[in-house]
Amino acid sequence: MEPNNHENDGGEGDWKPRVRMTFDTEQEAYDFYNTYGGRLGFSIRRGYVNKGKDGQITSRQFVCNKEGFRVVDKRDPLTKNPRQEVRTGCQARLVIKWDRNMQKFFVSDFVEQHNNIFVPTECTHMLPSQRKISASQATEIDLAEKYGIRLNAAFELIDNEEQITNIFWADAQMIMDYGQFGDVVTFDTTYKLNSAHRPFASFVGFNHHRETVIFGAALMYDETVDSFVWLFKRFLEAMSSKAPKTIFTDQDAAMAKAIPIVMPNTTHRLCTWHLMQNALRHANSIFKDKAVKDKGMKSVLSTFMYNIEDEEEFTLKWKEMLDKYEVRDNHWLKLTFGVKEKWGWPYVRNAWGAGMSSTQLSESFNAFLKDFIQSDHNLM
Repeated sequence: MEPNNHENDGGEGDWKPRVRMTFDTEQEAYDFYNTYGGRLGFSIRRGYVNKGKDGQITSRQFVCNKEGFRVVDKRDPLTKNPRQEVRTGCQARLVIKWDRNMQKFFVSDFVEQHNNIFVPTECTHMLPSQRKISASQATEIDLAEKYGIRLNAAFELIDNEEQITNIFWADAQMIMDYGQFGDVVTFDTTYKLNSAHRPFASFVGFNHHRETVIFGAALMYDETVDSFVWLFKRFLEAMSSKAPKTIFTDQDAAMAKAIPIVMPNTTHRLCTWHLMQNALRHANSIFKDKAVKDKGMKSVLSTFMYNIEDEEEFTLKWKEMLDKYEVRDNHWLKLTFGVKEKWGWPYVRNAWGAGMSSTQLSESFNAFLKDFIQSDHNLM
């Protein structure tokens, strides 16, 4: 409900408190002052209250959350973790009184000046009086309390979830494994973690027994160049700036741009399994009717992946293939040929890859994850 304004104060009168401004209820006054505080960047709380014999509030003070000073801590003075002093004795306040004739509250005192620094606009939602939670968030807080998480920590979890973009983590075992077996890494984001379709990214490799080892994992907000640059930088930080010699990824343009920015000396190879899946999706139909004896696109592309060793022969055979099947204008084939150095056998056969040619390691790890992670799990 809008406060009743006795005067037109221009644009400011719509949101800034003024003496004699009136409100129908105490809650209405609180909400108005709190909205004002949220706009500037400070939190409010209720101060003193006076009531009549009938229980009607006759006056109420609202103050800045930094008002006053904390009373002496009665706990053990030798406590190792004393509470941080957060109050500054701020005098900013809004006082309302009840007018029996009007049957309304009016502002009797308004002190605008604060002695504390306001928080940035993007963080005001985290102020105590500005926190607004949904029913689902209230349930999360109840569960947090049940398991011993303090109320303010539970609020912090919710606020963090609303601000999180990308998360990367690697534990001590992952870091040690990478130190021994991290020369070749497969990186994959095809597994979508939750109902919001946030990508789950994994850095995976082989150990000396040809067993799958995990070097790191990430939850990503999106799959942009900036996000991948951020992620690869965090990965290298965790791994003492040791970049892999070879990294396998799927056919993603954003990844391809980010890798040389962060790891300029790392060989980037495309996963042959993903490449084949993309080929079957984008180009299989144009070969199906014309290459029965070749068993379609899979057979055609496999030749270039594994059988042709000379670069000139690779280019010549590719042109012959385009002419034979009349697919010179196929967009996907043009793009794929443009990155032939990352998958074509003449270009990758001498680049050490520990016997890997695809990110199926990541695929199998993703399949393993599905037994533990469901799409209705939230980010935290």
